[in-house]
Order: sequence, then C-alpha cells, then structure tokens
Amino acid sequence: MSERPLHLAVALDGAGWHPAAWREPAARPARLFSARYWAGLVTEAERGLLDFVTIEDALGPQSTLLDGPDERLDQVRGRFDAVLLAARLAPLTTSIGLVPTATVTHTEPFHVAIGIATLDHVSGGRAGWRPQVSARSTEARHFGRRDFPPLDRLDDEHVGRRPFPPLDRVDGEHFRALFEEAADAVEVARRLWDSWDDDAEIRDVPTGRFIDRDRLHSIDFAGRFFSVKGPSITPRPPQGQPVVTALAHARIPYEFAANAADVVYVTPHSAEQAASIVAEVRELSGEVKIFADLLVLLGGDAAERKARLDELDGAELASDAAIFTGTVEELADLLIEWRRAGIQGYRLRPGAVPYDLKQITRGLTAELRRRGVFRSAYESGTLRGLLGLPRPAGRYAEVR
Repeated sequence: MSERPLHLAVALDGAGWHPAAWREPAARPARLFSARYWAGLVTEAERGLLDFVTIEDALGPQSTLLDGPDERLDQVRGRFDAVLLAARLAPLTTSIGLVPTATVTHTEPFHVAIGIATLDHVSGGRAGWRPQVSARSTEARHFGRRDFPPLDRLDDEHVGRRPFPPLDRVDGEHFRALFEEAADAVEVARRLWDSWDDDAEIRDVPTGRFIDRDRLHSIDFAGRFFSVKGPSITPRPPQGQPVVTALAHARIPYEFAANAADVVYVTPHSAEQAASIVAEVRELSGEVKIFADLLVLLGGDAAERKARLDELDGAELASDAAIFTGTVEELADLLIEWRRAGIQGYRLRPGAVPYDLKQITRGLTAELRRRGVFRSAYESGTLRGLLGLPRPAGRYAEVR
C-alpha cells in the first residue's frame, strides 16, 4: 500500500438506517427475523474484507419518541439479541470481526462478560463489544429495580429532530452516573476475561486434572455499582481481551471511551469538526482508535433514492451522524480528507441493505484499494490483529 491502510466497518440494523428502507424493492422484510438474512449481510461484509460489523440492540423497541413506544406502524420494530445473533453468525464466517451491542444499564456485567467471551471462543478470536447505556424510564420498567425520570425534554437544538439524538447528548448528573456505571461494567468484564490464565486448562488425563485451580483468580471487584467476586465461568478468550468499542458524541462519553474502550465511534459533520473532535479525544487518550460514523446512501441515483425514501417515511432523514449521498468515488474522497484530520477508520451505516452494503463492499473497497489505502486480503485471524492491537497479558497471571 502506498499509504497506511484505512479501517472500515459497517453498522447493521434491520433493513438499513433509513426508517423506510424495508420498503425498498431490493429489501427482504419477510426475512428480517431469520438467521439466513443476517448471514447474508455478514458474509457480504466479509467478502469486502471489512474489519468488522456491529449489530445494534436495545432494551426497548425502536421508536421515534425519546422515551417510550410510538404509534407508528410503518417502520421496522423489533430486533434479535445482538450477542446471541453474533454467536450464530460466527461459524459462518472466518475472518471478519463481530461486534454486538449489549446494554450495561439494568444488566449484570458477569452475564455480558461470559457472553462476549463465549463469542470470542466460537469465532476463534474475532469478538468485540459495544457497551451501551439506557436512560429511558420505559426501559427501566422492564426490570423493575430502579425508577428513572421520564425523558420528556430536549434543548432547542434537538426539538423536532427525527430520530432523536443519542442520549449521551443530553447532559446532567443522571447521565454522568450512567456512564460511570458503564465504565465499572467494562472494568468488571475485563477483569473477568483475565480471571483465567491462558494455561489454566491443563487437561492432564493421567492425573485426572482438567484445570489448575491456582490459575483461576478471584477479581474481588467492589465499586459503587457492582460487587463481583469472580472468577468467570468461561476460560480466557482467545484474544485475551475482546475489543471494546463505544459510540460517543460529547465530553462525558468521550471520557468513557478514553478510559474503557479500544475504539471510539465519533460523529463529525465536516473535516474541521473531525479535527476538533480528534483533538479533544486525544487529550483524554493517546491509545484509543478513532473511527467516524457516516450514514451512507451510495450510487449515481443516491439523492433520488433518499428523496423517495424520505417521502415514504413522511420526513427528511435525520441522524446523529453525517448523512452522505453520492458515488463511491466521492465517498472515498471524503474518507481520505477526514483521515488527514486524524480519523483512523470509519463505521458506515448503510441507508438500505442489501443495496448500500454492496456499494460499500464491492464499490468503495475497490476504489480505496485502487488508491492504495485498503487491504487486498485479511492479514490477521483476530479482530485485535486486524486493528493493530496487541494481545494483552492476563493481569493475574503472575499471581500463584
């Protein structure tokens, strides 16, 4: 390659990121809730040699309201559990990373940690995780352990936007506490992944010893939100530490990502804003990899497709991320321009699948490869390897 390679991922969510995408002629809404549908998307992403796919999830159905279900019948509602879905897809792929979303609010980090560790084992070292907070009162009521105030107000900048902005744009002590809880959840998970030494399983048939008990460790985590003894029930993941990623739009989530994540997804809307965000994140961490999110509708007729979908939905498409409509050559220009601002990779949100996904995997990757900034083959069998992240040693390994 003539220049250092770009990292490229796609975010998968139902029929695509446009609310009317399921009504596209090429969409397959009858198959949305089938393993075969998702297998087709992920194998297409692997065909394009992408670093990883992310899979969206939440503790409540999709809604155009900030807090609670809406009355719309013309948009996709419902999802699979992202971690379970990723585990189903893992044996169908060989090289691409699988990064499901798992909400940490209301859920126990022990359960999430063993789920992601299991995904890393069944994928042969290709697991990641996007921890997500939940501030909605309606989602809190699914669990009945805490009462959250209704989210019924937004500042003037966000009123009327569809969909509503991510909750981490809304500041306040309640939201800071949610991200502090999320940071503790990630720390618990990381300690549990290390609670088995790499050589804890000795499988010595003559002596009848399957594990060495001295190589399993209690993590003894006691914090404001969790108290976890450990060890995990799942052996140390093949990557040692699966890749942790985070979506961030403002200072509080930037701090969370800098302290807890390996990769942060940011949402600039220009090269200048990208440079400003990179500078702010770099003040907090010199190690976290910075990806930019873009919602993309691609092709020579992208503007017309978007207008048609907007008309079907009854409103112009809105997003926390910048919305790009144009050709793959024009998108390649933008990606390279933003890279000069310090962006190391991109997580693209296809407006409609499979069409925009194929534009990414077959058109954009070929254009980037022609410019010498994208791989021509997978260079590692693990997600950490693809991202240039070393495999860390277990923190308890020296303790006997």
